[in-house]
Amino acid sequence: MNVFGNTRHRSADKAVPLDIYASLVDALFDDRRSLLIGSMAAASCALLSAWITGSVVLLAFAVAIAVVALVRFRDMGVYAHARSGLTTVADARRWEIRYVVGATMSVGLIGVWCLVVFVTTADPFVRLLSFGITLAYTIGTSGRNFASPLLVYAQIIGAGLPLSAAMFASGGLYYTIFVLILVPFFMALKFISDRLRQVLLDAVIANREMGLLATRFDTALNNMPHGLCMFDSDRCLVVTNQQLLALLGLPEADRKGISPRELIRECIDAGTILRSDVDGFIGDFESRLAAGRSDSFTIQTQDGRALNLTFQPMENGGSVVLVEDITERRAAEARINHLARYDSLTGLPNRVFMREQMEKALAAAGGRQCAILFVDLDQFKQVNDTLGHPRGDILLRAVANRLRRLVRETDIVARFGGDEFVIMQTPIGGVEDAASLARRIIAALSEQYEVDGHQVVIGASIGIAMSPGDAAGVDHLLKIADMALYWAKTDQRGIWRFFEPEMDIRAHARRALELDLRHALSTNAFQVHYQPLLNLRTQKISTCEALLRWPHPTRGMVSPSEFIPVAEEMGLIVELGNWVLHEACRACATWPEDVRVAVNLSANQFRRGDIAGTIKEALHAAGLEPGRLEIEITESVLLQDTRATRQILRELKDYGVRISLDDFGTGYSSLSYLHSLPLNKVKIDRSFLEGLEDGERSLVLLRGVAKLSAELGLAVTVEGIETAEQLALVAAESCVTEAQGFLFSMAIPAADLEILLNTGLPRMEMVA
Repeated sequence: MNVFGNTRHRSADKAVPLDIYASLVDALFDDRRSLLIGSMAAASCALLSAWITGSVVLLAFAVAIAVVALVRFRDMGVYAHARSGLTTVADARRWEIRYVVGATMSVGLIGVWCLVVFVTTADPFVRLLSFGITLAYTIGTSGRNFASPLLVYAQIIGAGLPLSAAMFASGGLYYTIFVLILVPFFMALKFISDRLRQVLLDAVIANREMGLLATRFDTALNNMPHGLCMFDSDRCLVVTNQQLLALLGLPEADRKGISPRELIRECIDAGTILRSDVDGFIGDFESRLAAGRSDSFTIQTQDGRALNLTFQPMENGGSVVLVEDITERRAAEARINHLARYDSLTGLPNRVFMREQMEKALAAAGGRQCAILFVDLDQFKQVNDTLGHPRGDILLRAVANRLRRLVRETDIVARFGGDEFVIMQTPIGGVEDAASLARRIIAALSEQYEVDGHQVVIGASIGIAMSPGDAAGVDHLLKIADMALYWAKTDQRGIWRFFEPEMDIRAHARRALELDLRHALSTNAFQVHYQPLLNLRTQKISTCEALLRWPHPTRGMVSPSEFIPVAEEMGLIVELGNWVLHEACRACATWPEDVRVAVNLSANQFRRGDIAGTIKEALHAAGLEPGRLEIEITESVLLQDTRATRQILRELKDYGVRISLDDFGTGYSSLSYLHSLPLNKVKIDRSFLEGLEDGERSLVLLRGVAKLSAELGLAVTVEGIETAEQLALVAAESCVTEAQGFLFSMAIPAADLEILLNTGLPRMEMVA
């Protein structure tokens, strides 16, 4: 059975929720007293009709009406106890049918009683009494039983049919007209019941939805991350949530209607707010409530938390206050701010914060002298490469700690990145104060470090700029201090240098040189010159060493000692070296077949490129036999990675390329290379010729090195021959196979070398 009938509020095909169905059934069983009073009144009237007429039948109706009423009264009590056990719609439906049966029996008995009265007696009072009671009971029961449409129909039929039959049984025109009047009356009664049922249903549904909304609101309110309290237009508390109580440290209690001042007093008693802060807190709180605009402020609790209070006005004049614990957010912001301003490794100010501090310090100095010391660690890269970056980080922290101990409270020390540190010394009396600090820094940073069980020694170079003498702005001071550092490292590591205007001139010249180098490389402005090597036995040119030259359009011929170091720092040396290699192979391919070409390779070419592949490509492109190419290396190449370098050299020698050790004798480990490297030739450095003409000692040293090399199966070349006397002494040594020097020829262009190869060198006197 559908208690909704044909209600327009919900479609009949939808399942009725239990709570709504049960509410309608509750309306039927709601008031036992009205049922008992109405039924007993009807039974009393039936008893009165029996007494007046002396009819036993009417007396039986009176008893039956009373008995049914008592049964129904008891049944309603049973329902009250069973109400909590209704768990399904089917359970509620059974109780509804149970009530309908009882109500139908009651109204049916009363209706039949009225019919019997009209049939068995002509007493006007008894007839009027039965008619009135029946009509009144019908109206009353329909009014209280409107929740069930089936019951309304049953009662209208149960009372209306016997009542109409009674009118017809009486006969007469007036009774017939009266029956016709009853029809619209009962229809109106039905419509009234429908309307009452609709009102009840709307109320039940509205109450249900309000309950659900309240439950959801309460759930959301008490599960939101912020504390919330709501004040009405009279500044009285109307709503709080559990998070607010937790944030304020308050116990659960009914606080509706209290004022903001009373709420704050509770917070003081709970130990959340300091008593010393209460007056200001109450003033801020009440003023924002009264202002009626969005606003916020923050308070500190006794346990160190930060609570942010946000005020939001409502349309009715009240306000909502959100309380948020921002302690973690503040801590996170502080951490982010620290990371943005301080170096995470050393804890020193970083570049950005240092600039800010420098600007403030310079502004506060008021023209007094300050010094900027730009500190760079020497040999730090070797520590990173040999011990690893984690130990390098430990070393940087140790350096930072030493710098902290060296400066005053008024000074600022920062890490600019890598192994660079900057110190702002302020105030100072003069340049000697800056020089004194620089000396102490170099001495302190040069002392031995203990790093994970390793003994580490590094150094430091420092560039110094003075304000306001050298510059006034922060950026300019840092720039020229860095420039002074550059020249300190260029001249001699482990020293300090003050900025000098000449440094700027030299820096501009260097930048101009760098630009010219890039332009020369892009326009193929370089040239390869060749210096011949003389075979002392055949008196012929056996090898030509390829040497890079740069004829500058305005500077003339730029010395290799000037531009080669710059090219190495710029990273251009690999590209230049590869170009020289290709040019030398191409030129050698046009020379006589018994003449080789020698090409110098830098350490950067070994470290940064596929040098073996590049050499093979150059030979292939020029069509040159590998045996006609001689690669010259110095000990600086071998210091990078001896094992990897040895592997490359072995690969090249196996390919047929000759390997020559240049400038032999200038390094501390040269002798070990003679047997550990796949060499073909040793070129003895020109330093062995110093004093050769004047002393036997120099000759013995040269002879010993040459003999040792020759006995290891290596060809021997002596560099730097400039006089006939030197040539005679060298040629007298049977272990020396080649000589090179200005005595024979300078490095000359490829075209001039072609002529020299065709004509040959002038014959030299080989006897001393």
